[in-house]
Amino acid sequence: MTYLSLVYVHLLLFVFWLGGDLGVFVLGQHFRRRDYSLPERLTLLKLLVVIDLGPRTAWALMVPVTLLLLRAGGWWDVPLWLLILGSVAGVVWCALVWDAHAHDRTPRAARDRAIEAWFRYGLCAFYLGLGGVSLATGAPLAQPWLAAKALLFGLIFVAAIGIDVAFKPVRPRLMALVEHGSSDATEVPLRAVMDRTRRFVFAVYALLFVTAWLGVVKPG
Repeated sequence: MTYLSLVYVHLLLFVFWLGGDLGVFVLGQHFRRRDYSLPERLTLLKLLVVIDLGPRTAWALMVPVTLLLLRAGGWWDVPLWLLILGSVAGVVWCALVWDAHAHDRTPRAARDRAIEAWFRYGLCAFYLGLGGVSLATGAPLAQPWLAAKALLFGLIFVAAIGIDVAFKPVRPRLMALVEHGSSDATEVPLRAVMDRTRRFVFAVYALLFVTAWLGVVKPG
């Protein structure tokens, strides 16, 4: 029952992650349309930020859930200290996401996001290392599909970090749009940043689909 319940939670998190991300993508597509008024587009942007809390929360909670699944399913006898560390990391990361949202555009939010970034870097290295070492040596994850899944989860972190880096120039370009209105001078640079960011977004979608397929099919 414990293992099946964790599988259920895992699936729910996947649904919230991918479903929320698709909602963010659709709103972003409409934000790009210049036939909408600027107030309408800014309202869409506010909704986008709120909906994005769902995928970010699901991503953070995936960390403790994946470790608990490995132990409960007998795939890896995860050390107790690592389970505790992973659970604390997931909860603290989730708290940082919501706190940054609640105090947006303040030094507190900037601090939260800086700490969150270090969480992502550390977890990225952990999952890439776990998957890579397991594929090369057959331990601690003996099943190749499971090792590949861990590696792909690490690559999702890489792509998501790419999103944050590519999206960073959006804020000054968005402020220019708000202050000076819609024109080629303000719209073209903003759209260029969004186009670069979308490449990493599509990479996350592809990795999520393949990761989910591995978890369901368990090839080999």
